[in-house]
Amino acid sequence: MSDALAAAARRVAIVIADPDWRKAALPRDHIRRAAARALLNKPDRAGIVTILLTGDAALKDLNTRFRGKPKPTNVLSFPAAGGDDYLGDIAIAYGVTATEAQAAQKPFAHHAAHLAIHGVLHLLGYDHETEADAAVMEPLEIAILAAMKIPDPYTGAKAA
Repeated sequence: MSDALAAAARRVAIVIADPDWRKAALPRDHIRRAAARALLNKPDRAGIVTILLTGDAALKDLNTRFRGKPKPTNVLSFPAAGGDDYLGDIAIAYGVTATEAQAAQKPFAHHAAHLAIHGVLHLLGYDHETEADAAVMEPLEIAILAAMKIPDPYTGAKAA
């Protein structure tokens, strides 16, 4: 691991709040490395990120409270207000992640890494609300995943 990647990894805190994440035998370091690689895209933003690995009910609650959408989702990002010391929080739902990975016939670990990267990029100011925004964010996700030897997650979706 490069010095820059190691330094970025030290800025990622992982909190496991749902026991299903432990049953998945997915090492915290896998999620931490994915998030750290995403952080390298804006090295001037040296803040800390917390990733909450939780269940669908928690994501449904957060999605309802903060986005007005009463359903679970795969990942949510909550940018911190103010300075660069703390970039924000990311929450990832185990059940939705597992279901999506199975439906797309991809390894759970690959999809979880993609969601962590996706969440960090949101904290760094990237978005995909418009085609122009997605044309910037998605290639970044693909490149970061490729550096982890994870295939393009959009290939199947775009082909469908």
